[in-house]
Amino acid sequence: MIHRFSAGTETSVPDTFTDPFRYAPHPLVQKAADEVIRMIGSSSDLSAAFSEGKMTGVLVVSDTAGEIGYLAAFSGNVGGKSRIEGFVPPIYDLLSPDGHYKIRESKITAMNLRIEALSSSGMYETLKNELILCLQKRDEETGLMKARMAISKRERDDLRSQTDDRAVLSGLIRESQHEKAELRRLRLGWEERIDSIKSDLMAMEDEIQSLKDKRASMSDELQKWIFSRYIVHNALGEEKSIGEIFGDSGMIPPGGTGECAAPKLLEYAYRTGLKPLAMGEFWYGASPQTAVRTHGRFYPSCTSKCGPLLGFMLKGLPIEKTEENHGRIRVIHEDEHILAVMKPSGMPSVPGLDGKISLLEIMKSRYDEVYPVHRLDMDTSGLILFARTMDACIDLQKQFEAHEVEKAYIARLSDAPEGMKLKPGDKGEITLALSPDYDERPRQKVDRYQGKPSHTSYEVLSVNADGTIDIIFHPRTGRTHQLRVHSAHILGLGHPILGDLLYGGTQASRLHLHASSITFRHPSTSDIITLESREKQVDGL
Repeated sequence: MIHRFSAGTETSVPDTFTDPFRYAPHPLVQKAADEVIRMIGSSSDLSAAFSEGKMTGVLVVSDTAGEIGYLAAFSGNVGGKSRIEGFVPPIYDLLSPDGHYKIRESKITAMNLRIEALSSSGMYETLKNELILCLQKRDEETGLMKARMAISKRERDDLRSQTDDRAVLSGLIRESQHEKAELRRLRLGWEERIDSIKSDLMAMEDEIQSLKDKRASMSDELQKWIFSRYIVHNALGEEKSIGEIFGDSGMIPPGGTGECAAPKLLEYAYRTGLKPLAMGEFWYGASPQTAVRTHGRFYPSCTSKCGPLLGFMLKGLPIEKTEENHGRIRVIHEDEHILAVMKPSGMPSVPGLDGKISLLEIMKSRYDEVYPVHRLDMDTSGLILFARTMDACIDLQKQFEAHEVEKAYIARLSDAPEGMKLKPGDKGEITLALSPDYDERPRQKVDRYQGKPSHTSYEVLSVNADGTIDIIFHPRTGRTHQLRVHSAHILGLGHPILGDLLYGGTQASRLHLHASSITFRHPSTSDIITLESREKQVDGL
């Protein structure tokens, strides 16, 4: 299963192992990925199976003799197969035809078919339509009878006012009683017919609901069974089931946990006595219409499934640490109402769960009162406003909410595949509906159904000799990671921002995105103010 590098490959190995959630691929990982891509491309069967797009991974390892090689894996299944020669096997093979999973899955599938058959059956539809028709006819006939009774009542009232004849008056009373009895009989007849239809309909709906409840119970039981069978290890020699790993944190594993490439690679290495050295996951094949994925580009591991799982599996490995170089914090405008500060890349705007020192905390240590009114991504540098009074804070926040604040960002974009090239002077608008990618936080994705609208204007400033592109963005909305997704997604520019490893950008010392100017109304004087950073050129990033 271990692949050897082609002749002439430099085999200097890293001192620390990849942080799967924030990394640039080691040269050996890039070399291994290139070889896997060629391997897939050289086989018509593999090319066809992977063509629709699949997250793929490589793990550089050393064996007991110290020889260097690599393992390859794919997430989930490919072409309906969980095992393909040249790739590591699944941690637990759910596709074994005579296994517990397939047997229980077939029963759940049978229930799905029965539910579908009942829900779409002619009898079910007939009963529903007949019920609707009966209710309409009941209302029509009772309404018509009530209208006739109202006319009869007026006529009887007129007769009563014109006679004292007891016989006539008694006849009028009997007529009224007869009409009321007829109305009761009409209603009763319809209710009996409607109740009969409802009873038949309810019997079918009860069966459908009973099947759904049983299906849910069986699915939950099967999921728990799956996660009890997925046993994984770490470099300390410890082992746990996926259910136990998530249970220790009071969580339930999402469906598909353990099927990603990274845990498959690590588990195979541990089971076969190989030493993990470096790892990376990349996309192979066509780009999806939702998440940002481009053929051949590397992406961090997903957080919802792999966060807790890899946290256990990486124990005992020396994990690389991303160096934080906050740079110099500069106040470029200050008065008694507002502060405008130059935020360095790598520093959070406000406190987060990771415990990193934030710009807000630093500014609060220097000034009596500081209030945040907007924020920049941690990896984005540039201008950020703070209020120094609550009144100024409220005023500025209202301006941001009303889209009255104008911002400009300069960026340097990674090169892109042929067919997605930009030229100097190109201008345009990008409008995409964005929503959080809950399986792969903090990434965002394009979601035409539940996403919120985002809008960016752009102009290409120059194309550099190395294929990178300098560009200016004017965001009209302020969605999370808006410019990063608009740059990287195939429905946007198709060029990730340089250094944006989260969205497949080329490795760089930092994310090359800088908030270069901001225009707003001063909360006290109402003057229109435009502030610009000193780093007006992309080279200043």
